[in-house]
Amino acid sequence: MNYIIHLLIIIGIYLILSYALNLVFGFGGLLTLSQAAFYGIGAYAYTLLAMHFHLPFFVGLLSAVVITGIIAYLIGIPALKFRGDPFILVTLGFQTIIFAILYNWVSLTRGPYGIPGIPRPVIFGWEISSLWSYLILVSFLLGITFVIFYIIYRSPFGLALKSIREDERAAKALGKPAFKYLLSTFTISGALSAVPGVLYATYVTYIDPTSFTLDESIFQISILLVGGSGNLRGPFWGVLFMILLPEALRFLGLPSTIAPNIRQMLYGLILIFLMFYRSQGIAGEFSVK
Repeated sequence: MNYIIHLLIIIGIYLILSYALNLVFGFGGLLTLSQAAFYGIGAYAYTLLAMHFHLPFFVGLLSAVVITGIIAYLIGIPALKFRGDPFILVTLGFQTIIFAILYNWVSLTRGPYGIPGIPRPVIFGWEISSLWSYLILVSFLLGITFVIFYIIYRSPFGLALKSIREDERAAKALGKPAFKYLLSTFTISGALSAVPGVLYATYVTYIDPTSFTLDESIFQISILLVGGSGNLRGPFWGVLFMILLPEALRFLGLPSTIAPNIRQMLYGLILIFLMFYRSQGIAGEFSVK
């Protein structure tokens, strides 16, 4: 039972991440390789604030969201001067820089040694320590962020993003400033990516830079490519598929040295199949071109 609860917690964390990325990729049409960087900034911001200043959980959470949002805004200003491949390269550079900072700024982040002993959340005197209580916390924050994304997706703002995604020039002609809309989207997506970062840090109670690498950003993009983007259904199915698939391999009895390689090959084959036969993913709206 504990194993199932653990999987549900991980699924909840990745659902928030996927919905945040879906806002930029599925609605804005921008392929970004920096989502793991914002995920990591949120985790480290909360951890350092909680351990050095002993902030209450929700104060630390909101602080991490604000800090990550400010950084996303500052990065988005130069990044969104570009479109297509140059934009991807800018976000790739940012991802590389953040990882290098987390890995080498040992006096602040402890670098490759990581930060152990991250305190568990305490809410109104109730310490979130059991798996059940943590599942409730993740479900609660997932519910809040889901409502936020639902409102954004269904709002005129979301419709404007779709129009920019489909034809930026036509959207500009209709009075929709693409740079302003995309910068707001990039900022909101980055800020809300801090929420799963905080949840991950307090759940595992240990973080190090290897959890927030380029591979993690690619994995998050793969979730949307498999499940689909541009709506609420795609990220859900993508997370279920990509999280549960490697877990299913555990029951095949494969040696531990072989299973990771087979998982990567399966991921690759699935992506190739989808690009040929269903480029919008399992339940997506936005078709990758």
